[in-house]
Amino acid sequence: MPVSNKVRGFIEQGGWIRQMFESGIALRAQYGEENVFDLSLGNPVIEPPEEFHQELRRLAENPIKGMHRYMPNNGYVETRQAVADALAEETGLPFTASDILMTCGAAAALNVVLKTILNPGDHIIVLAPYFVEYGYYVDNHAGETVVVHTTDEFQPNLAAVEAAITPRTRGLIVNSPNNPSGVIYPPDTLRQLGEILGRKQSELGTEIFLISDEPYRRIIYDGETYPQVFPHYENTIVVNSHAKDLALPGERIGYVAINPAYPHKAELADGLAFCNRTLGFVNAPALMQHVVRALQGVTVDVADYQRKRDFLHAQLTEMGYELVKPQGAFYLFPKAPGGDDLAFVGALQESNVLTVPGRGFGSPGYFRISYCLEDSVLEGALEGLAQAIEKFG
Repeated sequence: MPVSNKVRGFIEQGGWIRQMFESGIALRAQYGEENVFDLSLGNPVIEPPEEFHQELRRLAENPIKGMHRYMPNNGYVETRQAVADALAEETGLPFTASDILMTCGAAAALNVVLKTILNPGDHIIVLAPYFVEYGYYVDNHAGETVVVHTTDEFQPNLAAVEAAITPRTRGLIVNSPNNPSGVIYPPDTLRQLGEILGRKQSELGTEIFLISDEPYRRIIYDGETYPQVFPHYENTIVVNSHAKDLALPGERIGYVAINPAYPHKAELADGLAFCNRTLGFVNAPALMQHVVRALQGVTVDVADYQRKRDFLHAQLTEMGYELVKPQGAFYLFPKAPGGDDLAFVGALQESNVLTVPGRGFGSPGYFRISYCLEDSVLEGALEGLAQAIEKFG
């Protein structure tokens, strides 16, 4: 057998998004592209901002000597300084280039962080619903995932988080705006999380990191301001990506930012750079580092995503679906009528509508809809969504 027992098990128990993707290929081949409504992927159809194309053309027409060569494993100092300057402006904290590591997107950033901080058997707490891959990333580096369920409104259950912390706890991953629910964790919740982690560190004599996964932090609606985690806890590490804010998921460009107040940040930064290299990433893509250096204050048109959210939320609510209105990201996470998310997603698929069962995000009984899609796909899915809730409702 070419595949290990562990990996075979992971493939069988997970991979819901991949399964929907493959189902979509088969359905499109059978019924035609225009008759299949794939709401399963968070793959934005919005094009990058014009500033991205301008910067890319400028570099292509006026190449910098050596711009495609290796650089330090933590990235070009000019790019890291640009990220630091933007973070300093947003947070009021004294970020410098030495606090930043450029990475191959947020997924690589998380793996680099976990490789750096985990000893075998250490625990990482994740809040359900959570991004599908977190558990696999933790397993990659010999850690163990501890799942804590959120409230009915998908907010952190602070008492449950505190109860889950043990001497083996090494970190807590938060993801806000959240994939798949779209909720944002408010500043007071982040403050209380910081207090809990600080108190438990003192009680247990251990070191616990707050790892904030923030690829959607600029996809926020209704005029809200993003609640920063850095002011609430010294041992904070942020991972970010330009996949969503600049609509560059295929370019794999992101970064790690260490809280300037963390007392051992120099040693942590050295560990991150070492793991960035030895995990095989080596360094973030050189061309994209040059491009995003000038785009730290740029983002896609969030109003378009908000319009899509409002349209789909209104339609689903009118049909009778129960769901929390997202404050950011580009997903809806309704309850599955009848309670069986697998059965309900299967019924939707009979109408050529593809979604993802909530158990893939650690929350059975729900299902995820992505709306970073063409309007025609969202509109075309409505009939199938109406038929399914009538069948199960």
